[in-house]
Amino acid sequence: MIPRPELLSDLSGSFELASGATVAGPFADAVRRALPLLDLRPGDSGEIEVRQDPALGEESYRLTTGSRGVEIVAGGAAGAFYAAQSLHQLLPDASYRFSDRASWRVPGVRIEDSPRFAWRGLHLDVARHFSTKREVLRLIDLMAAHKLNRLHLHLVDDQGWRVESKAYPLLQEVSSHRPRTAVNYYREPEAYEDIPHGGYYSLDDLAEIGAYARSRFVTVVPEIDVPGHASAILAAYPELGATGERYDVLDRWGISPAILSPLPPTIEFLTTVFDEIIGALGEVPFFHIGGDEVVLDHWAQSAEITAYRDSLGLATSPDLQAWFLRALADALAERGARTVVWDEAFVAGGLRQDTVVMPWRGMGVGRRAAAAGHDVVATPVFPLYFDYAEAASADEPMAIGDTTTMADVAAFDPAPADWTEEERARVMGVQAQLWTERVPDPRTVDYRLWPRSCALAEVAWAGSGGDGFDERLREHLGRLDAMGVEYRPPAGPRPWQRRRPHRPSGVKVTDVMARIDGMTHDAESTRPSV
Repeated sequence: MIPRPELLSDLSGSFELASGATVAGPFADAVRRALPLLDLRPGDSGEIEVRQDPALGEESYRLTTGSRGVEIVAGGAAGAFYAAQSLHQLLPDASYRFSDRASWRVPGVRIEDSPRFAWRGLHLDVARHFSTKREVLRLIDLMAAHKLNRLHLHLVDDQGWRVESKAYPLLQEVSSHRPRTAVNYYREPEAYEDIPHGGYYSLDDLAEIGAYARSRFVTVVPEIDVPGHASAILAAYPELGATGERYDVLDRWGISPAILSPLPPTIEFLTTVFDEIIGALGEVPFFHIGGDEVVLDHWAQSAEITAYRDSLGLATSPDLQAWFLRALADALAERGARTVVWDEAFVAGGLRQDTVVMPWRGMGVGRRAAAAGHDVVATPVFPLYFDYAEAASADEPMAIGDTTTMADVAAFDPAPADWTEEERARVMGVQAQLWTERVPDPRTVDYRLWPRSCALAEVAWAGSGGDGFDERLREHLGRLDAMGVEYRPPAGPRPWQRRRPHRPSGVKVTDVMARIDGMTHDAESTRPSV
């Protein structure tokens, strides 16, 4: 079973669960949503009985199966849903396929289970390469099957804007597409595929995604990354930039100097967009505003922005960046959303105390954020950037770098033992990132995410990749096959999965991590106070 439960005991007896069986009790609808292919029916009593135990946590459950049927005891609807996902994994792989089979044997077991972390996330970059609504809905189903519960959608970057705006329609008309896309290897001369790329979610699409995710106990975390990574925005509304210069939607990768102005019209623009996104999604407890990889040169060179900074009593451009992000976080708080940022925003200083920090540059900066009283979601490049290759081999499809294996993910500890108890308590959870510069289509998304996301699910739910994970994964691959997931086979890619071959760089990702973790320490020494 993946992720592994806290306690699983074999019992004598078994039960034949038929398609069309009845389910009764509180949270019966949650159980039915978890097992759609079994076509369960509601009833006053049933083969699956559900009860609530208020002493259990919202996501906790007990599952007992045997000759008398199935009993689920849950703390809340989410717990009942996850109990049903565990029940599903007791059935044959064929139960994950649509068929007219009448019944499946359920072995006798008792499971007692609850999650280690509240935030069990996947990040999908839809700005660099767009994922359609149907692909996002499918990903939500796969997340739910693995008890993952946070979908972080990176909705804007230099290479595209991906959500409709009624107030600023040029965002979808201009910013949602680019005429060509870079296809060169990392740090090699630029080469392009001259095929337009684009797409965006209508507000109706976003509403559907939000509702679908909630029905599967997944929270959508939208990200509008500011003030940097702004080329696509400034292609439509150059007046929102620091220079007024019009940019093109970027067709290459890397960091751009494009930056939004911190002046009041930009804040008005962003809060309007926030309102549209929040209104469409319906419930947005967390909203990500980025704050990473910001090039501040144009702010320092602008007389108008410098005068505005001075009027606020701020000394430097980094101080102004901290003020700008704080103003946006205050606006989101008024709308009921907690702000989430990448770790550069923490290093810049001035965050609201309730801001959640994602330390992508390493757990060292994550520990400093936790020590400062911020909740943290562990997101380090190693081993949680799934755009890195799974082997340093030319058989792999092109990736940004070498090598992050499934074993690396399974061995990751989001709350390290050498942290203090107070620091560990600040770790809300863990999240893997799939940046899509070199992930051009849904089949490659599958290849990059799975089965590494199985290891992520184990770490997020159980706290670590436990004993027997490799053996359990071998069994689990049959379920992925039945669900149509084009995962990376343990022996390496199939011929058609190789696409443009990877060129191993020889640079170890652990060396990269050591370098960028050192950069966060250097930045900390010059951190402004706001």
